[in-house]
Amino acid sequence: MASVLYAWGRWAVRRRGRVIGLWLLLLATIGALGTTLAGPTSTEFTVPGIESQQAQELLERKLPESVDGTARLVMAAPAGQSLDTPAARAAVGESLHRAAGIPGVVHVADPFESHSVSPDLRIAFADVQFDRPAHDVPQSAKDALTDATAPLREAGLQAEFGGSVMEPAFEVGGPAEVIGVLVAFAVLAVALGSLVAAGLPLLTALVGVGIGVLGAQLLANVVEMTGTATVLALMIGLAVGIDYALFIIARHREQLAEPGSEIEESAARATATAGSAVVFAGATVIIALAALAVTGIPFLTVMGLAAAATVLLAVLVAVTLVPALLGLLGERLRPRPKAKAAAKPARSWSAAWARAVTRKPLLVLLVGVVGLLALALPARDLRLGLPSNASQPAASTQHKSYDLLSEGFGPGFNATLVAVVDATGIPADRRESALTELHATLSADPGVAAVGRPIANADGSTVAVPVVPRTGPDDRATSDLVDRLRAHKADVTASGGTLYIAGATAAAIDVSGKLADALPLFVGLIVVLALALLTVAFRSVLVPLKAVLGFLLSVAAALGVTVWVFQDGHLNGLLDIPSAAPVTSFLPVLLIGVLFGLAMDYEVFLVSRMREHHQHTGDAAGAVAHGVARSGRVVTAAALIMVAVFGGFVFNHDPIIKSIGFALAVGVFIDAFVVRMTLVPAAMALLGARAWRLPRWLDRITPDVDLEGAGLPAAEVRPAAKAAERV
Repeated sequence: MASVLYAWGRWAVRRRGRVIGLWLLLLATIGALGTTLAGPTSTEFTVPGIESQQAQELLERKLPESVDGTARLVMAAPAGQSLDTPAARAAVGESLHRAAGIPGVVHVADPFESHSVSPDLRIAFADVQFDRPAHDVPQSAKDALTDATAPLREAGLQAEFGGSVMEPAFEVGGPAEVIGVLVAFAVLAVALGSLVAAGLPLLTALVGVGIGVLGAQLLANVVEMTGTATVLALMIGLAVGIDYALFIIARHREQLAEPGSEIEESAARATATAGSAVVFAGATVIIALAALAVTGIPFLTVMGLAAAATVLLAVLVAVTLVPALLGLLGERLRPRPKAKAAAKPARSWSAAWARAVTRKPLLVLLVGVVGLLALALPARDLRLGLPSNASQPAASTQHKSYDLLSEGFGPGFNATLVAVVDATGIPADRRESALTELHATLSADPGVAAVGRPIANADGSTVAVPVVPRTGPDDRATSDLVDRLRAHKADVTASGGTLYIAGATAAAIDVSGKLADALPLFVGLIVVLALALLTVAFRSVLVPLKAVLGFLLSVAAALGVTVWVFQDGHLNGLLDIPSAAPVTSFLPVLLIGVLFGLAMDYEVFLVSRMREHHQHTGDAAGAVAHGVARSGRVVTAAALIMVAVFGGFVFNHDPIIKSIGFALAVGVFIDAFVVRMTLVPAAMALLGARAWRLPRWLDRITPDVDLEGAGLPAAEVRPAAKAAERV
């Protein structure tokens, strides 16, 4: 691999004008198409085959009006006042009249006629139904609906919105994300000691991310894609794009600090050595993200493939565009003499850290493992779900409508279920009695607050019955209620029908259950994959085993901290989390896939330097100190960049993006600084020379990928003046 990348890097330097031009042309083309022809994104997380989805498909076929987009207008009078006054009724009537005139609206329910007014007459809601699915309702209609509530506000009433039509869109690029990028730039400037060199990884990362994200928006025209998919691609693509360029640039500047080094030769060697590690590490991230397809969940598959494609672009940019820019900038990237002296590995803080953690390696291992297990303890109570409007920002209209509905109609009103009956097999003369029996059965459950009026299609073959629980959508008791209601299937089946328990709350429960079932298979696949890849990379058995155990500790600790914050409700004020809720159902799978790739990044960059030194000297103890001293600075910088980029998304208003950003930031921090920079050197010091042993039979069948560039030709040494002339 190193020999191929060496030749490739030299070619990119010599043809730098063409390489840079081609990337800019690709960015401009994809950018223009992705901006002007961007496809729609969805906020729905559906899974084929689950019961709630089967019910949804049945309703779409037999009772389509029940699944069209709905906006729920929630109205409230000030405390101590009532909606049942002439002025309030007039304002309500005028607002509903305006809403009925919006293009696409087919029905507006009057709360006084539909009995959707709270017992104290202070809070009411009106459902505004459209003639199309929620994702097809144009923004102009949503804006007109908001404007229609002007009479309510003028009368001193509160007007808020919920419902599928008013789901908030995903937004990125806010101040917090920008601050994260600025922090990354500051870290790069300190790590590389040059503003020019610091700007280079940001520039190349933006090229790869721009093509990846805009390309994903273009593909949304032919593939159903959630807004989370594009945000995840941006988040991961930006982080790895910066890191991969940093590894190559840092190696290039380290080589340029040597007397007589030549620009083209150094760029080619940096591409061959650090580039080999980039390709290998990137491949692990890509495979891990693509492996999300084994869950059998389409939205998660698309999410993983979109992020994997962006990582692939980051790798290609790193081994083509980066060496081309290294050649273009030439001597401007050569460290100053002062920087050279400061960069002596033996005198660096990373060398001092290596000596500290290897002085008493067993004690370091015990303290580190016990500490990570303590952080992982809250994960024992992990509950999965999808965020409701309670998780939206406290100032948002969705959160306010949620609170008003809970106050006026009880917490379970926001968790309304739908009992869907396929009555095709029930004789027409028995359908009414069967539904009456079902209504009585549902009402008798202690967890049910109310059962609504059945809604049937024209021939009565499909019926939807609203069921209001006593508890909210995030309450464990609501999940138990869904299980109990589904236990009544046999009663309906006996009469010839089929019962489904559906609705947004049931769908969230079903998706979470499906993901929980897929988790063991995914973890097993990742572990086997890690062992195989690292065995190839390091030609060792113990090094991969140690790396995988460290990765599992990192995942467990990151999940534990995430549960402690988001599910248990700690630090809510500091992180602007509106309410405690179950962890996003697909976050554990996503965290495992992404963190696996990133953990292997740091493992490869750190341990490959150890192996390189051990191959040259045979000194196992010295190899540990050398590897940390040489790679510690750049691995630390790379991890801080990752934490900064992911941390910027913690302050995104969307609850899903917020939790993903937090989990990844915590996971990278733990894995890089506790596992890779602390536990790995300690473990390697304990293992000694045994770490690099490989059974003969396994050695014969394991390919040699040469990450360290041992097969490269001897370096050409040219006078500095001649090198400058050549560039």
